[in-house]
Amino acid sequence: MPRNSRDDDLVVVNFLRKTYGATVAVDNVSLTVREGEIFGILGPNGAGKTTTVESIAGLRRPDAGTVRVAGLNPYKRRSQITSLVGVQLQASELPERIKAREALELYASFYPNPADPAELLEQLGLTKVRDTAFGKLSGGQKQRLSIALALIGNPKLAILDELTTGLDPQARRDTWELVKQIRDSGVTIILVTHFMEEAEYLCDRIAIIDAGLVVALDTPAGLVDAARTEQRISFRVPGVLDDAVLKALPAVNSVIRDGGRIVVTGNDDLLVAVVTELASRGQAPLDLHTEQAMLDDAFLALVPADRRHSSDADQGTPAGRTFEGAER
Repeated sequence: MPRNSRDDDLVVVNFLRKTYGATVAVDNVSLTVREGEIFGILGPNGAGKTTTVESIAGLRRPDAGTVRVAGLNPYKRRSQITSLVGVQLQASELPERIKAREALELYASFYPNPADPAELLEQLGLTKVRDTAFGKLSGGQKQRLSIALALIGNPKLAILDELTTGLDPQARRDTWELVKQIRDSGVTIILVTHFMEEAEYLCDRIAIIDAGLVVALDTPAGLVDAARTEQRISFRVPGVLDDAVLKALPAVNSVIRDGGRIVVTGNDDLLVAVVTELASRGQAPLDLHTEQAMLDDAFLALVPADRRHSSDADQGTPAGRTFEGAER
């Protein structure tokens, strides 16, 4: 169904469709982005994420449907949209020998009312490398410069596509804090990412796109709640406990032993039911852990297994939960 526009909707997309030959990249995507929020777009490789944001930026012409940014058609009103929207695309590069300061000054010359390059360099922590050639900047510094270039035109909306791909965990987290600062300064952000923790930490709402379709759109907490099917707790007991005691509880779905621990799954009443039963028997659970559903669980529930991809480079780090590679 088409999205009903609200007064605070900066971006309104209705029934967006885009094909490349016989390939359907985006198929009837509808979504809205509210002023002042960080709106995340998640999905497997080839889902249509980049095509969607490029259409919002006016870089792609839709085959069908409508896209409006601040009420304007971004493809037909490119000159106006250029001043409203800043874009950091995943494949953007600069000449190796251009200095950070020179790049910002060059981009500033493209806009009627640009931000001050020196102030942006300071805001993004790049003052010390202002005269360093692009080719000699670290990965994190290059990403910060790409954000500065997206902000140089004083946009109302910034589109950040796969912003932290290739960064080490510390640089990634530093970039997250920077994104929050940018939002707090009044810039609305569309963030395309394949890092689950990044989306959970930064985004006010998230659209999950699969095979060109929006399969879910909600807050991170809303997506997690919708995907959660059961609770899971684990604990030890100081004495002997027959598994049949727990299995007899209506709230319990399963009971398994993992070494010296008892792992129990069940419905929303699980924790209270188990603790109450143990108390009635004069036993108290030791080292009790509850496992909370995460955005990973929502993604896994909504996207078929054969469409997920893992990035080996990011496995095993807390900030590296990912289910795909970069998309073009």
